Amino acid sequence: MGRIQIELFATLDLVGQAPGGPDEDPVGFTFGGWQAPLMDEATGAQIGAAYEGTDALLLGRRTYDIFAAFWPHQEGGVDSDIATLFNSIPKYVASRGKPDLSWAGSTQIGRDLAAEVREIRDRHENVKVVGSLNLVQTLLREKLFDVLDLWLHPLMLGAGKKVFDSGAVPTNLTLLEPPAAGTKGTVHLRYGLAPGTPGTGDLSNPDRSTGD
Repeated sequence: MGRIQIELFATLDLVGQAPGGPDEDPVGFTFGGWQAPLMDEATGAQIGAAYEGTDALLLGRRTYDIFAAFWPHQEGGVDSDIATLFNSIPKYVASRGKPDLSWAGSTQIGRDLAAEVREIRDRHENVKVVGSLNLVQTLLREKLFDVLDLWLHPLMLGAGKKVFDSGAVPTNLTLLEPPAAGTKGTVHLRYGLAPGTPGTGDLSNPDRSTGD
C-alpha cells in the first residue's frame, strides 16, 4: 500500500484559499495570490523536495482545472522539472460534474470517493493532494491520508476558506521531522497520521489523562 500526502499552504489564521494567484478562487475573496510575496529559495526547495517520488496526483475539480490550464505549457521553463513530472503521471480529479479531462493521464473519480481513494492508494506508492480544500475536508474526515505537509505563512487575512474547517474529526498526528523556516518567516511542518484519538488531561496533575 502506498501513501497519500496532502500539501497545504496556509496563513496563520489558517486561510488556504487561492494562495497562488488572484484568479484561482476570487468569489468573495480579495487576497488571491497572498503566497507569492513570501516565497523564497528555501521554501521553494522544500516544496520541490515534497514532490520527489510522486507517482500520482489527486486533485479537486477547481485545482485540477487550474493545473490543467497551466502545467502542460511549462516544460522547458523555470518550473520544467515539476511540469514534466505532473504531465507524465496519472491525475485523478474528484468531481461529480463533467470536468474536461483533456490533460493527458486524467481520470475522474467521485461516485464513491472514499473507496476510490483507497484503491488509488493501493495502486500507487506516493499520491500527492495539492490545494483542493473541499477534497481535503473529505480526506480528513475519513482519515484517508498518511502525511500532511503544512506551510504556515506569517500573515493573517481574517477572511477566506480555511484548511481545517468542518471536515476534520478528532485525529492524532505526529511530527515527522523538525520544523523548517524560510528567510521570510514561512514555516514548514510535516505531520504523519497517528493512531488513536486526542487525549485530555489536567495540567495540575498531568499523569491523569484520557485518550487512546
